[in-house]
Amino acid sequence: MGLRIKKGDTAVVLTGKNKGKSGRVLSVLPSKGRVVIEGLNMVKKHMKPSKQYTQGGIIEKEAPIHASNVMLMCPKCNKPTRIGSTVFDDGRKQRTCKKCKEVID
Repeated sequence: MGLRIKKGDTAVVLTGKNKGKSGRVLSVLPSKGRVVIEGLNMVKKHMKPSKQYTQGGIIEKEAPIHASNVMLMCPKCNKPTRIGSTVFDDGRKQRTCKKCKEVID
């Protein structure tokens, strides 16, 4: 399943406890169809002491959200939008905003 959202994009959550909130995409998991958004869908995880977490204890981290519950924010019109794809004469494809028809990448 090819996802149209990429790392570094700004996305808004459509459903769930974080509905309406937006943030930067930290990572994309295309095999599972999920994305991780900065500061959203926070979960508590119990960690044993290790080199990375010398103290151990309970930490909060972002959990993945299903990609169908997330929509890309267009950087030009600053609205949540569907993503189209435009093929140019030289053969390259680019993502475009369905609302304002601007190229996203």
